[in-house]
Amino acid sequence: MRGISSVPSYVVMQPTTLCNLDCSYCYLPLRADDRRMSPAVARAVAADVNRWAGQQRFSVVWHGGEPMAAGREQLARLMAPFAPGVEHHMQTNATLIDDAWCDFFREQQVRVSVSVDGPEQDNQARRDRGGHGRYQIIMKGIEALRRNGLTFAALCVVSDPGPGVATRLYEFFLELGCDVLGINIEEREGVNTRENRHDAGAVRAFWSELTAAWRIAPRIHVREIEWTLRYVAAVLDGTTSDLLPRQLDPIPTIGYDGSVVLLSPELAGFNDGRYGDFSSGNVLTTPLADLLLAPQRTRWVAEFVEGVEACRATCPYFGFCGGGHAANRYFEHGRFDGTETEHCHNSKINLLEGVLEHVSRA
Repeated sequence: MRGISSVPSYVVMQPTTLCNLDCSYCYLPLRADDRRMSPAVARAVAADVNRWAGQQRFSVVWHGGEPMAAGREQLARLMAPFAPGVEHHMQTNATLIDDAWCDFFREQQVRVSVSVDGPEQDNQARRDRGGHGRYQIIMKGIEALRRNGLTFAALCVVSDPGPGVATRLYEFFLELGCDVLGINIEEREGVNTRENRHDAGAVRAFWSELTAAWRIAPRIHVREIEWTLRYVAAVLDGTTSDLLPRQLDPIPTIGYDGSVVLLSPELAGFNDGRYGDFSSGNVLTTPLADLLLAPQRTRWVAEFVEGVEACRATCPYFGFCGGGHAANRYFEHGRFDGTETEHCHNSKINLLEGVLEHVSRA
């Protein structure tokens, strides 16, 4: 895995910066502002996406803010330029989902992923601007998905990976009915400056406990566990060189205004005295495919590639994680060519070690 591919496997689209919640761990800087994407931006992106989708499986991920805050009519206009073969995914807090939205998801063939952090006691961070918990509203939206027979994924943020938490979460998501689950240990990034350093033993124990709970009833695809087991199997088979892609996926994030930020959606909307606004250009003036031809022209991207190579040279876990994430490096170290971050420890190193601890005891 060297350098950055000129063809992505998906793009992230920001139909609006607005979010109707104000979660305490949120990284987004503009979530109180309603800045909306124009159809012209969507048409410009679709011009290249439709061509890529004719050659490979391709996804458009609608992400905010809260993408549903843009409204059904606006989202339909933004989705219209994309060819039928393009897959649409949406990450949502579920508070606005009702039967009409479920009809929209079915008509537009949108795959929904819901942000929910487990039972009510684990959802204290998910509040509105008045400080009120939104758990019951979130669950009402999820019930609408189930009532309408729509499958959905779930994304859970864990702020305190203590004893018993993993089992409680897994049992909750089993009952919830999602088919895929992603677990993010809270990250210090964007406007969220809360400390994310945890005792390594506690984090390993969390992942080991989650693996044990999953093995009892493996009815959900748990993203982190499946990643880890796939890597372990490749180590045993001697096929680890086949796991990582040949080049990094550029993951272009298209801002509401057409600006393009590569590699880390979490950097969109920020500015830095050294790196500027992190943008590689704008699709309203330059085709997306052209912006991806030489991404290292953007200073911070070149620095990040140097950081990936530093990880390759120094970290025994490189074959598992592939060099970490740009946003974690920046928001933890203030630059992109560093190596280990707290995110590495919480969600890569101790993930692998925790799953292996469970396997060694099983």
